[in-house]
Amino acid sequence: MQLKQLNVVAIGGGHGLGRVLSTLSFLGDQLTGIVTTTDNGGSTGRLRKRSSSIAWGDLRNCLTHLVDDDSVGSHLFNFRFDGQDELGGHNLGNLILYGLGQIQSRPLDSINLVRNLLMVKTAVLPMSESPTDLIAFYPEGRCRVGELSVDEMPIMPVNLMLAPVIKSIKPCIDAINKADLIILGPGSFLTSIVPPLLVRDISNAINNSNAHCVFIDNIVPEKSPSAKLSLDEKLMWIEDNIRSMPIDSVICQDEDTSSKLVPIICQDLTSDTVKTRHDKHKLISALEKCIELHINKSNVLLAKS
Repeated sequence: MQLKQLNVVAIGGGHGLGRVLSTLSFLGDQLTGIVTTTDNGGSTGRLRKRSSSIAWGDLRNCLTHLVDDDSVGSHLFNFRFDGQDELGGHNLGNLILYGLGQIQSRPLDSINLVRNLLMVKTAVLPMSESPTDLIAFYPEGRCRVGELSVDEMPIMPVNLMLAPVIKSIKPCIDAINKADLIILGPGSFLTSIVPPLLVRDISNAINNSNAHCVFIDNIVPEKSPSAKLSLDEKLMWIEDNIRSMPIDSVICQDEDTSSKLVPIICQDLTSDTVKTRHDKHKLISALEKCIELHINKSNVLLAKS
């Protein structure tokens, strides 16, 4: 079975999810991106301090990955102001989404308006329309608040939580329920991949889904405490934190990676032009191998029954 026959949901944040959406953009409306909305750094963080809102930066990044790099829309939404004044460092796309958020009835309306403007067929959804922040706990009980602070922790947190507790939106849950393939990552483990799993109705929907769930590991180690973890330690950390293990297989770059918990597809995934990025064709090949794993496993179970 080929990817073009499937309904796919990709979950995460930052450049990692944007790269996956760009890779699979040929799926059009068969593809849905569910985006982490807890970022509190840079232009996004400054806007969130101005008034309580979801983080717009990763949503904007994912939308622009789904349009031609040379298009007016891409240049417009990726434009960043220079200087040290009030506009300096702000991204124009973030400002547009933030402004729309102040006049629209809900964030999803703002996102869909921009999708229509950029002629993006793929649904790009926030993990929630309610603002929330990451809180990470040290073993002795102290905590750190906010994505930036979490990634700077010297040791792995015992657990993460969202404060306040939030719910997802119906389109996210509907997309997961309809999915044949669910993709987590690549990206920052603690601040891009895990936060959507902390939204209880998202993790419940993944657990109840018949879709194959694949975790795409990073090509190079990230700058966070999770860089010290083995693959199985990451998987067990997820299970400890969300009380379930949604991942069925893993795609990774390092051939020395092993797992006692899930099947692994290990192969060269590196782009020839940017060594820190996944090559689109190689990633599609690895995803199709995961689908074959899922089909073969299902056939074995049917034969046994």
